[in-house]
Amino acid sequence: MTSSITLGFGLGLRPFYYPTILDANPRVDWFEIVTENFLVPGGRPLAMLDRIRENYPIVMHGVSLSIASTTALDLDYLRSVKDLAGRIEPAWVSDHLCWTGVHGVNLHDLLPVPYTFEALDHIVPRILRVQDILKRSLVIENVSSYLACSFSEMTEQDFIIEIVRHSGCRLLLDVNNVFVSSFNHRTSAEAFVDALPAESVAQIHLAGHSNLGHYKIDTHDEDICEEVWNLYARARRRFGPAATMIERDDNFPPFDRLLSELDRARAIAAEVDAKEKAA
Repeated sequence: MTSSITLGFGLGLRPFYYPTILDANPRVDWFEIVTENFLVPGGRPLAMLDRIRENYPIVMHGVSLSIASTTALDLDYLRSVKDLAGRIEPAWVSDHLCWTGVHGVNLHDLLPVPYTFEALDHIVPRILRVQDILKRSLVIENVSSYLACSFSEMTEQDFIIEIVRHSGCRLLLDVNNVFVSSFNHRTSAEAFVDALPAESVAQIHLAGHSNLGHYKIDTHDEDICEEVWNLYARARRRFGPAATMIERDDNFPPFDRLLSELDRARAIAAEVDAKEKAA
């Protein structure tokens, strides 16, 4: 399954677009689900997913793994994730390099971690444990951030490199998150992309954000900006044909507009690939 979408371009599967997807069979190579929306024993969500899965490959993308939390891993949650993966046979399962709660309280946010050796030593065994439970490699996404930790001991990209090296996981590179965080922290988005090992990235996210002047917020409710498109071109040169998809979680446009953005991603990838081949 993985090889069938390695070169593909996908969209986030959102209920707002179910009728269009089911009626029109649009030119989308694959869909990514939010895992937690389908961890139910039955009902409409799974019925819709089963129908769409008949025609499209699926990737599972979670928001509640809380891999960096000091709370013990939620084994019931992981068993549910594994059961869903067994049902729909996703190309891979991903989640975020963050924590989402502690002491049984889910804060429903993707909270960043300090880039320290202590955090590294805490997170790597948890990823290994998750991979052992799921019986598959985990794909981990970089998150956006708005404040820097004063006692971090390395850069975010170096921290991610160490996570990958010691756990064997792969990366979901969110290009918009890189741009948002680099703007907020006044660091180089280009340096971030250039630092990651080329073989590490399995998937790329593209999305829009809210520009509030002195800072930006990762909201997934706007069109993709030019700076993110340019950064995607750089990522394509760096990482080659990683599966690419567009996230939209609010302020939903007509489906054709999302397809136009997806076609732009295809065009950028084709242009980059042609130049690389000619070089």
